[in-house]
Order: sequence, then C-alpha cells, then structure tokens
Amino acid sequence: METGPTGGALGGDDLSPSSPAAVISRWTFELSRRYQHLLDKTVPHVLNRWIGCLAVVLIYAVRVYFVQGFYIVTYGLGIYLLNLLMGFLSPQVDPEMEDGPSLPVSGSDEFRPFVRRLPEFKFWYSITKAFCIAFVMTFFSVFDVPVFWPILLFYWIMLFILTMRKQILHMIKYKYVPFSFGKQRYDSKKASPTENTNLPRD
Repeated sequence: METGPTGGALGGDDLSPSSPAAVISRWTFELSRRYQHLLDKTVPHVLNRWIGCLAVVLIYAVRVYFVQGFYIVTYGLGIYLLNLLMGFLSPQVDPEMEDGPSLPVSGSDEFRPFVRRLPEFKFWYSITKAFCIAFVMTFFSVFDVPVFWPILLFYWIMLFILTMRKQILHMIKYKYVPFSFGKQRYDSKKASPTENTNLPRD
C-alpha cells in the first residue's frame, strides 16, 4: 500500500529544481540565450562580421595547406557554400511559381525591394559555422580520405559555372537584380500623363 506514494515521491524528485536534469536544462537554456544575445548584437555590424568570417576562412585554408589533406571535407564545404550562394541570390518567392505580383519593371509599378530566400545574416552565419565545423573535422584522420584533389577542383569549378549560368539566365528572364539600393524614385513628368487619364473629361 505504501509503494504507490513512494514511487510518486521519487517521480517528483526527478522533476524538482535541484535535480541534475533540471540543472542541465537551465544551464543549457541560459547558455543558448546568451549565445543568441551575442548573435543579435552583431546584426548591425555587417563589415566586422564579414571580416571575422574572412579570418576564419584564412585559418581553415592555412590548416588545409599545411596538413596537405582533407580534400573531401573541403569539397563538401565548397558544395555547401555554392548552395548557400544560390539561396542568397534567389528571390524568396520564385517567379516561376508565383501567381501574384512580380518585381517592378517599369515606372508605373509599385516599388518592392528584393527579398532574398536566404537573408544576409543567415548567409554569413551559415558560412562561418560551416568553416568552423570543417576546421574541427581536420583534426580527425577518419575524414582524411585520400583523393586526387585536382579532379575535385575541376568538378567544383564546372558545377559553379553551370549553376551560376542558370541563375543569371533566371535573373534575365524575370528581370530582377539580387540587390536593393533603396527606394527608386521616378520622374514626376513621366507620371503626370498617367495621373491625367483619371480626371473627368468635359
């Protein structure tokens, strides 16, 4: 008759604030919150973020150069970066799949800034994280698969050329540029005939 309450008490101890699981959960949540806070503070510092990313890239390049290996890791990293670049250059909504309004192409169209499928901050963060992970992988020999690296380099260059060619043709077809330079202003003289057409005639 006493075993039931005893079991319930044990279950309650597992969920108490002083239990190891609760302590680890609180510590993980606090660490994640502080990490996210640091990331949020870097959002407006675009130039400094990309300088830091370039430093990480150089460190990884020096590491691979001196160990003379891990070319498979570098190739996989290059494919991942190419995928990120395509997301950065592509619109959030593909014009081929969109039934609504497209990007403005004339002065009478409403201004709509280019919205990326992959925002700049996520683009930077994904690149930096990828290089950090690849750098750690270079310390484990299991990832150092022997391969003739010029073949991988040639294949990646060909893949880059074909992918960029397809992306550029997509830009030309739907008349968009993956960059916004502020709100475009049109000449009032060109807009005046359009405005006059709405006036009642005698």
